[in-house]
This record gives sequence, C-alpha cells and structure tokens, in this order.
Amino acid sequence: MVASFPGLGRPDLSVLVPARNEEASLAACLDSLVCQSGLSFEIIVIDDGSTDRTREIACSYRNVRVITPGPLFPEVIGKNNALMAGAARARGEWLLFTDADTVHQPESLLRSVSEARMRGVELLSYSPEQEVHTFAERAVMPVIFSELAATYPPAEVSDPNSPIAAANGQFLLIRRSAYDAVGGHASVAGDILEDVALARLVKKSGRKILFRYGGDVLRTRMYRTYRDLRDGWTKNLALLFPQPVRLAMSRLQECTVLIAGLAFAVWAALERHFDLAVLSVILCIALMVLLIRRTARAHFGWSSNVLFLFGLLMFSYLLVRSKLFHRLGKVRWKGREYSSGSHLPASSGTHVKHTA
Repeated sequence: MVASFPGLGRPDLSVLVPARNEEASLAACLDSLVCQSGLSFEIIVIDDGSTDRTREIACSYRNVRVITPGPLFPEVIGKNNALMAGAARARGEWLLFTDADTVHQPESLLRSVSEARMRGVELLSYSPEQEVHTFAERAVMPVIFSELAATYPPAEVSDPNSPIAAANGQFLLIRRSAYDAVGGHASVAGDILEDVALARLVKKSGRKILFRYGGDVLRTRMYRTYRDLRDGWTKNLALLFPQPVRLAMSRLQECTVLIAGLAFAVWAALERHFDLAVLSVILCIALMVLLIRRTARAHFGWSSNVLFLFGLLMFSYLLVRSKLFHRLGKVRWKGREYSSGSHLPASSGTHVKHTA
C-alpha cells in the first residue's frame, strides 16, 4: 500500500467514505481499500451521526482518518453534508466518493485513476456488481437496474454530444479541479440524487464524463433487509424515472398480458382447442424471452433474471409508492425525513416546503 500521511505531500487520490450506521459493511469496505497499491492515497471516513459501532470500526484502522461533519442544516441532505465535510479535508488531486457497503477489487484505485487519465475524462463512475441474496433482492434488483440502463444508457452518458448525464455514488471519481469548478456537493446540497446532479453539472460545464458497468472493479450489496430495500428505492425511484406511475402501469400491463395468456392457454387446452393453446403458449414464451433478455442487460445471473415476473410486480409497486411518498413528504431514510418538492431533509414530523 502506498498510503499518504499529513505533511508528506499531496496524494494522488482522496477516498471519501460517508458512513451512517454501517457496522455491518464498513469493515469489509475498509479492508478492501487499505490494501490498495500503485498510487499514493488517503482514506477519510465521515461518521454521519452513527449510533452503532461504525466510528469504532473506522478508528481501528491506523491509516484511516475519521472525521465528523458539521451541523446539518434544513436545506442540506445528510449524505451531502458529510461529503462536503470530507471534501473540505481531502488533499488529493482526485476525489473518490464511495459508499460504505462497497468492496473494491485489488488495484481498483490505480485502475480507475489510470482509466480516467487515459480516457481524458474529469469524472468517472462505475456501476458496481450488485450482490443479491434474498428473494426480494433477486427478483426486483435486476428489473430496476435494467430500467436504469435503458433510461441512462452508459454510451449516451459518456457521449459529450448527448444531454444525458448520470453517475453512481457508490463509485464516483472526479478530478479535484473539476469538483471545485462546479461547486462540489455544496452545489447539489439539497439533492437526494447527488451523484446524478453532480454528473449533470460536470457535463453541463463542458467536461467529459465516463460511466460504465464496473463489476470488474467493485461489488456491493445495497440492501440487507426488505425494509431497507423498500425504503431505499422509495427514496430514489420517483427521482430516477421521469414518469414513474406511467412506467409502473406499463410494466403491470406486461404482467397482465403474460398471466392472461397463460390462463387462456390452460382454458383452451381444457376445452380441447389445442391449436389456440399452442399458439398462446408460443406467444407467452416469446414475451417471456423478451422480458428476460431485457432484464439480462443489468448484469445479474440467470437465477435472478428468471424471477422477472415477481420483479416487475415489485418494481411497479415501488414506483407508485415512491411517487406517493414523495408527494406526501413521507420519504424516510436512516432516521431522516425528506420533503417532496425540493427533496430536502426535515426533522421528524416536519415538512420542508419547496423554496426554489
């Protein structure tokens, strides 16, 4: 490991890890980071008001700095407040914002910085390999990520001539000079989707960005319980997709057509209309193949892709739930409540009105 310490010159890279009650995943993340090699770097963990062993775990690593962000003001999202505090203390030429639930492959830091320099980009973001274990994860995560791939095609995101911009906050590498030029996280302080908002600022400034699937670089398990999965996507889905209710209705229609087709095939077979039964089965199989192929572009295994029908139903439910909860100002995540219009955090029971 080529670590960097205060007073020994500017490191190539500052790794910033915001952490709020991440005792279940933080150690694996830091284990994968402290053993990196090939460039000088520093690791800063920003303990965002954790009430579990997060801070104790972070402090147990000799080469990791642990800091506490400043007071959280009503107009600032908690994660953004932590990232601003981390960036203010960072000394690297490049800044890497990565989540506490990520695990990085050996030399991933060197490879990412080298790729950014080689491709001449100011911002590079990877979409990690997603670990899924429970039935809910295996069913809905491939559907969500296949829809994200369709809404934010990596090729178009990386195309300077396309207006589409996106990034994944689980791995967002940005040159410090570009970060400062667009105002950093202070410019997106009220955005729940701070990664996408920052990418839009960078691209709008005329700087190049690169976004791609990064399963060769890192992996993550985003949610360990159904409740976290439900609340996490409730927080994000209505903001990620322009017309969430219409998208939900479209996916429910696909489910209805498939189920009705299979039911018709059973009825036709019972009534000895075998030609109609065979035709219906063929059409249902064709639709299933199309849906599975669409899900497969999300880089999940076939054992998850075949659960697409349950995934479509869950995805539709989460889309509508997200839209409804944002409209009612009842979006909560890690003990904080977010308003609808401006997506700002509010104290429990308080709704923050849109002021822009």
